Amino acid sequence: MEQTYKMIVDPMLAEMGKNLNEAMKILEDGQREVEEKRRYSRRDIPGPLQGGGQDVASILQLVQNLMHGDEEEESQGHRRMQNVGEQGHMALLGHSLAAYISVLDRERLRKLTTRILSDTTLWLCRLFRYENGSAYYHEDDREGLIKVCRLVIHSRYEDYTTEGFTVLSTKQPVVYQSAACRPGLGQHLCSQLGLPLSSLCTVPCNTMFGSQHQMDVALLDRLIKDDIDSGKLPLLLIANAGTPGAGHTDKLGRLKELCDQHSMWLHVEGVNLATLALGYVTATSSVMAATKCDSMTLTLGPWLGLPAVPAVTLYRHEDPALSLAAGLTSSQPVEKLRALPLWLSLQYLGHDGIVERIKHASQLSQRLLDHLKKLTSIKTSDDLDMQMSLLEALTMVEDEINSPVVVFRFSQETSEASSSGSVQGYSGGDREVQDALNRWLGEQLAHLVPASGVDVVELEDEGTCVRFNPLMTAAVQGTQEGDVETLVEKLGQMVPLLSSTLRLRQDFREEVYRHAALTYIEDLSWPGLGIIRYEPSSDELDVSKRQQEVEKINCNLLKKLQELETDLTFSTGPEFGEEKHCVFVGMATEDLDVAELADTIAAMGREIEESGKLLENMTEVVRKGILEAELQLQKANEEKLMEEGVLRQIPLVGSVLNWFSPVQSSVKGRTFNLAAGSLDSTDQTYSMKVQAVRGTPPATPTSSATKRLPGQKLFRRTGAGSDMPSETSSVGQPEEMETELVQCPAPEVTPEVPPEVTPEVPPEVTPEVTPEVTSEVTPEVTSEPTEEPVPEPIVEPGTQPEATQPEVERQIEEKQPELEVQETQQEVSVR
Repeated sequence: MEQTYKMIVDPMLAEMGKNLNEAMKILEDGQREVEEKRRYSRRDIPGPLQGGGQDVASILQLVQNLMHGDEEEESQGHRRMQNVGEQGHMALLGHSLAAYISVLDRERLRKLTTRILSDTTLWLCRLFRYENGSAYYHEDDREGLIKVCRLVIHSRYEDYTTEGFTVLSTKQPVVYQSAACRPGLGQHLCSQLGLPLSSLCTVPCNTMFGSQHQMDVALLDRLIKDDIDSGKLPLLLIANAGTPGAGHTDKLGRLKELCDQHSMWLHVEGVNLATLALGYVTATSSVMAATKCDSMTLTLGPWLGLPAVPAVTLYRHEDPALSLAAGLTSSQPVEKLRALPLWLSLQYLGHDGIVERIKHASQLSQRLLDHLKKLTSIKTSDDLDMQMSLLEALTMVEDEINSPVVVFRFSQETSEASSSGSVQGYSGGDREVQDALNRWLGEQLAHLVPASGVDVVELEDEGTCVRFNPLMTAAVQGTQEGDVETLVEKLGQMVPLLSSTLRLRQDFREEVYRHAALTYIEDLSWPGLGIIRYEPSSDELDVSKRQQEVEKINCNLLKKLQELETDLTFSTGPEFGEEKHCVFVGMATEDLDVAELADTIAAMGREIEESGKLLENMTEVVRKGILEAELQLQKANEEKLMEEGVLRQIPLVGSVLNWFSPVQSSVKGRTFNLAAGSLDSTDQTYSMKVQAVRGTPPATPTSSATKRLPGQKLFRRTGAGSDMPSETSSVGQPEEMETELVQCPAPEVTPEVPPEVTPEVPPEVTPEVTPEVTSEVTPEVTSEPTEEPVPEPIVEPGTQPEATQPEVERQIEEKQPELEVQETQQEVSVR
């Protein structure tokens, strides 16, 4: 190619050819690179994985954004991150060390994991008084029960390893659990083991004697005997040392005897197992019997405030081969590293630190329980009064020291539900109403005092309650005694609010029924005074239009109610509630005037409805007024044409003619009265310097709430609120003066003025002598004498008094010669 260029005589052409060849090579190389990239690249690879990877800083920034990206949304709620202290840092360090240790050589890894596992198991068995036990570490707190149940199946069915599930058909295994166990625990166990749901037997709790949250031992004995007689094999019993709801402990001693009698396995779980680490728990305590059970599950993470640590199941079994077959032990050293975070954290805390955290939680619950006993209308889990119904108070926990779970509930006698009137038809829903109030109470306490960790729990017999479980929340949330004091203070402020709301709820319902336009919505799940809806009076609309009208009126009514200065809250209710287009009235104070509240809501609804009708009629009135104005303007133009003549309408001729002989044409204005719907002339307005009132619009309905004194909130009974002004206060003086002015009727203004009373005055004089008249105090002037007294005009400071009729006539006579001279001069100039 070089020789070819040399043969070309013209050097310019040779240079162009060379450059073109280089450009083609560059394009071919680029195309080849693109084809290679397309060959080794895939379009389905996600964006973060494309290319050569990202640096550590970018990845950590992404993690930070994912963790704190919704801080604004979460700040509106009451969510709190776990209080990660130094002991939590040790637990997090354990996960990193476990990944690092796993790369060691096999022999060194085996020795290290064996040491970590044996130390942690020994420490836990000594701390919780479980001698000669083994430990299984698992992430899911239900996984230990599943492995234990599989161990029992292997031990009770000898051929299960070879025959499998066919062996179970000879004798169907039965697993017993309390009715107060965690929801779904038995179903999850059966699904993981491949057992039918018929293998699960739920034992009811006590109904006559003892706690209503403890398993009925006598009934369990009968159920076991019936299953044995029917050819079934009782396999395992799940007991509670602290039920998930109320924190009650089953009679573990009697249950252990019953299990030994029928060769059953006893498994215990619950928060009260943490109290085994306390030194003052005696052997006579009910929770001490858990140390004799066959297995127990400990959740050390929430108890000690350790993040991401596994749960531990302690068990006793002599055959290691069956334990290996059941999955309780493993030959893989890496799986033994699950205990490393606990191994580090337990050493960091020490025995004193572990006991101190559990003891602190028990003291918090005891402190709260002491305060709750002093509050009226609050029933706690420590109340036991034979004169009270079982539905009104929770029964006493068997061992107060070893039950750090406090459950309380707002409860009020049905006879106190209404301050007046009948409560017939109300007591039937008293349970549902109080459940709604307790649900609201728990949510408010959790929102106002998030560090307390209180939540709402649904109990079968007691209903909705508020639960304080410091063993599960105190170490995580960092709860202190000050938080308990704040919780009691907020609770003391809410109890009167709940009592007054429950007492006035029926009264408000009866007041609403007295208004035909208001509809009371029965919703026992609403924690407030009630739910109402304003119904328009017109029945001529169809269903769709009426529904739109109801939605519009109630929406505007809610906005107006929310603008009022009152302690009540008005809202649209729950987001996914069944009732729509309603006004939900919130909690009520004891000095609330429910009659005034109902009257105000009815008056506001009526005002909104009438204003809506006025706006609808306004369109037709304005349209007719515009048509009438167009006709009158057209008529005025025709009259002007007849008066001035045709010549004056020609542009050039009209200008010359108007210059020689000007015409004083009178322009007639028009005013449209929206209240009367009429089109009037403005002659009277310009002559009297005041706009005449033709017809008075109907008075807008207002409620009695507008007559309140300044500084007093609405819907308060007279003399009930602390913000009522005293009798000697000067707050009421402006209202008295305003009342006097309102009681004085404003004189009417007649559009016709007699010529003998109001003489014609030239325009130059009228502004100087015409008295300034306001629409509020304009005297009524008629041709016939009237006996009504005319109020004297009010003279404001700094202004001149208005001229009277004799003074006006005298000033006109004095100006008459000057006016005649001016008229003569005008005539001469025109000529």
